[in-house]
Amino acid sequence: MAGWILAGDVGGTKTHLGLYKAGTGPLELIRDRIYPTSQFKSLEDACTLFFEGKPEVDAACVGVPGPIIDGNAHPTNVPWTITSEGLAQSLGGVPVLLLNDLCAMAYGAIHLKPSERTTLHEATDPPEHGNIAVLAAGTGLGEASLVWEEGGYYAVASEGGHCDFAPRGEDQIELLKFLEAEFGHVSFERVLSGPGLENIYRFVRKASRLREPSWLTEKMKTEDRAAAISAAALAGTDPACAHALTMFCEIYGAEAANLALKVLAMGGVYLGGGIAPKILPMLQGGAFMKGFMAKGRLQAILSRIEVRVALEPATALFGAAHCAASLR
Repeated sequence: MAGWILAGDVGGTKTHLGLYKAGTGPLELIRDRIYPTSQFKSLEDACTLFFEGKPEVDAACVGVPGPIIDGNAHPTNVPWTITSEGLAQSLGGVPVLLLNDLCAMAYGAIHLKPSERTTLHEATDPPEHGNIAVLAAGTGLGEASLVWEEGGYYAVASEGGHCDFAPRGEDQIELLKFLEAEFGHVSFERVLSGPGLENIYRFVRKASRLREPSWLTEKMKTEDRAAAISAAALAGTDPACAHALTMFCEIYGAEAANLALKVLAMGGVYLGGGIAPKILPMLQGGAFMKGFMAKGRLQAILSRIEVRVALEPATALFGAAHCAASLR
């Protein structure tokens, strides 16, 4: 039966909404819009603008950052309170599912076409099916997993990005000390996110005593600071930026392996979020897999785990749409 469904992906920086048509075949995207999250007082306000009048949908699913308890969400890095009941009322009483944003991304990842992903590490003799780990560094760090059970995958949310940062080697230990002095508790999100890359950069700049070039200072005044650091690192125009991004990639690899081991992700690891596609050449340069494989006796298991990067920006939106379709 054909029907209209609303899918959403709420983030600290932007909110992505999409209207899909669901029938017996593949989901069809009718239209979508990306809005600055800070522009709205609530998700309902964003939906009102999206529909430009009375919404006519049969079901909705929205991925939101942070934990969802009894249909209530207080999204991380988003100044909204979101409830499934409130959103359902604004949409005319249709079924509504609030989903952790990384769970939405995880569901979307398994539907990616080959052109919408790229492989960092090809697995050695992988099993036909297995659990999947998903990490996404962006405004924050999200983590989730897909558990394989007979006939399909089931997403499990987590707040793993807020677990203690575990440094490896003298350089990272000094980074931890630097951040502890400023923040007290240092989570992986403090280093694996846009603000996290800035934190690593500030540490590297101070530890190396390398003076920040004036052109980079000016660029950071007008552009996103993390993006400016990444661009300089990829272009090879500043050694401190290159060092910071290399550290970022190695720590990213280490935490990806941590999650892969915790959920025994023999079905693979997916990197989502906005940062990975933008720094892909650096991820492919070896630092990420160096961090990923450095697990001593467990390296043999990790060699059997495929690591992929989701290149499609709307992966989470597509995952939410699939979940909404199941509600009709």
